[in-house]
Amino acid sequence: MGDFNNYGGTDEENSEIARLTADVEADTDNFENWEKLIRACESLDGGLNRNSSPQALATLRNSYDRFLLKFPLLFGYWKKYADLEFNIAGPESAEIVYERGCASITNSVDLWTEYCSFKMETTHIPHLVRELFERAATHIGLDFLSHPFWDKYLEYETRQEAHDKIFDILKRVIHIPMHQYARYYERFRQLAHTRPLEELVSAEELARYRAEVEGEAVHLGLQKTELEVERDIRGKIDQFFYLTFQNTQTETTKRWTYEAEIKRPYFHVTELDHSQLANWRKYLDFEEAEGDYNRIVVLYERCMVTCALYDEMWFRYARWMAGQEGKGEEVRNIYLRAATLFVPISRPGIRLQFAYFEEVNDRVDRARAIHEAVLDILPDSVETIVSWANLERRQAGLDAAIEVLRAQIASPTVSIYTKAACVTEWATLLWKVKGSVDEARAAFSKDADAYADSRHFWQQWFDFELQQPTNSEMETKHLELVKRVFTQMCTKSRLSLGIKQELGRIYMNYLQNRGGKEAMKDFLDVDRQMFGPRSVSLAAKAKDGKENGVVPELDPTSRLKAEGRFYNYYELHADPDENAQGLADFN
Repeated sequence: MGDFNNYGGTDEENSEIARLTADVEADTDNFENWEKLIRACESLDGGLNRNSSPQALATLRNSYDRFLLKFPLLFGYWKKYADLEFNIAGPESAEIVYERGCASITNSVDLWTEYCSFKMETTHIPHLVRELFERAATHIGLDFLSHPFWDKYLEYETRQEAHDKIFDILKRVIHIPMHQYARYYERFRQLAHTRPLEELVSAEELARYRAEVEGEAVHLGLQKTELEVERDIRGKIDQFFYLTFQNTQTETTKRWTYEAEIKRPYFHVTELDHSQLANWRKYLDFEEAEGDYNRIVVLYERCMVTCALYDEMWFRYARWMAGQEGKGEEVRNIYLRAATLFVPISRPGIRLQFAYFEEVNDRVDRARAIHEAVLDILPDSVETIVSWANLERRQAGLDAAIEVLRAQIASPTVSIYTKAACVTEWATLLWKVKGSVDEARAAFSKDADAYADSRHFWQQWFDFELQQPTNSEMETKHLELVKRVFTQMCTKSRLSLGIKQELGRIYMNYLQNRGGKEAMKDFLDVDRQMFGPRSVSLAAKAKDGKENGVVPELDPTSRLKAEGRFYNYYELHADPDENAQGLADFN
């Protein structure tokens, strides 16, 4: 805001705005803090007007601009901002705000209708007003709840006494399945009786109707006057439009069930009920089955306002669009909106999907940049690090992949537990890509002390050894290698008893199924150490923090990090439970 000591109000007002600004900057996702800041800015100088100080006006504009950059789908605040600009600086400034708002929430019936209403009152050049109405129609004309917009358009043409244009609008609207569809047909039908035949249908259709009427007259041996011919033609046209009405009625009825279940058609930062998400899924399934591309896009865009913070819906929209021929830029736009505006970076799945899309489209540098951007904010996102390493493996080879992992391991901003995951991925690449078991084992062994408190590290090393192929001659050596990992885990790590028992069960199962003659001795030793009473259990002694060479457990906070599991989006993805109740968590 430039001068942080002067927001254009009294000392008390400036102090309050400074405090609220700090609150907003400390937690930009807190909607209530933003609302408090906006209200405080609006009340500067006892209420802002064109005579308010430049500092106060700058404070208001800056707050609104930042607020609506963070929450661009709040049509009510765009309207409020436009009204304020109109009162402060006049119609040109207000129009700029309306343009920005309609660009940010292109499918808002309310905002476009307000903009058109504003234009009607402030512009006296009809073709400019009509151009705006037509622009709006391309974005919201097919919306099921677009009747306020069409009413406003008809109101304008009624003011202009442009009966031909009123008729043209009605002729378009009667084809659209939407709320209050019937009254448009009734008005259209009344007007149709007063309009020339040439306005009702095309020249080709009119010629066909005339030929039918005259042919029927000849067949019956009748001689009809021109007036009678016109009356019969109108009857056929009226029947044609009645069939149109019936089709619109049918299509409206099909959608009514879904529309009736939409309880919150606008954006808000709070969660939706599970039932609302389920209804959107069913509605989208229905519209996709109908197969009308434009109507499907309109419904998706409506859904993405209400469900903007649910990455599930962005994934669905992008996948559907990707299935349409020649819609690559549209898919990119969907990913961009999701990644840059709506889905928090704490859920990186949609951004990584965007990176894969760019990679497929030969924009590898952009795919890299997406990964880098995520890690700038989430340096401990193991999913992103592994994804980036594999991007480099695919595009530049194994050494490039390892370089990504090496950089993260060396980074001072990356936690020790994330570094442990990077080491295991490094070892996995050496094993599965390079084919070097010895180098992979060396990677694990070299860092066993540094990452001894990482559950993921021991789990991956354990799995690595268990998956090595053996035969009867090699089984003894194999047992030694597996036992070494388990023993080091027990003696070096400070993991909880539960995690050690979990790995202990895997080792005991290995001893039962693949061990030799002496295996059951180890089996019973592990059983005692892991599951015996405190007096004989090494794991229990560690839990108690006892000495005698037993490493004590981690404190609760560190243990939560040390024993965390790393998942990618698809490992956590599951089909939604359509019977779930209550609020649907964004995560």
